[in-house]
Amino acid sequence: MIAIAQRSFGVLALVALVIATATFAALLTRRVPPWLPDAALPTATAIAAVATGGSLLLSEVAGYLPCTLCWYQRIAMYPLVLILGVAAARGDRQVWRVAVPLSAIGSAIAIWHIAIERNPALGGACDPAAPCSIIWVREFGFLTLPTMALIGFVAIAGLTLAARDR
Repeated sequence: MIAIAQRSFGVLALVALVIATATFAALLTRRVPPWLPDAALPTATAIAAVATGGSLLLSEVAGYLPCTLCWYQRIAMYPLVLILGVAAARGDRQVWRVAVPLSAIGSAIAIWHIAIERNPALGGACDPAAPCSIIWVREFGFLTLPTMALIGFVAIAGLTLAARDR
């Protein structure tokens, strides 16, 4: 069951990567499709919810111990479910003012975590019971948990910026 969940999270991360790439391309070229601002907040909420649910499934059901950097990424991601969900329900297109900074903080932590995964010597004083260099998941040869988190944060930032374009 866990292997199927990991593969599913990998596929969803690739979908989020496509969404993030297309959204930022639309924003940079100023060619935001008319439907995107309306779909952006519900989609960002779904991405945050899947990331939150996935992290809980892997730690609470699969027994993967979250490292210190995983906890910090969770601190940035978990509130986004509620913040984005309320904003989507209310049609609050100014939520980017909260979501983008949280996503940027989470992205920075995820980038550092990815660097430690690739070069464990950068890890410094990690928790020996849950070192930041351990790779619990590797899907499609490159998607690890912090890589998936980074994709989620970037997609959320792009979508919330696209939502304000209306």
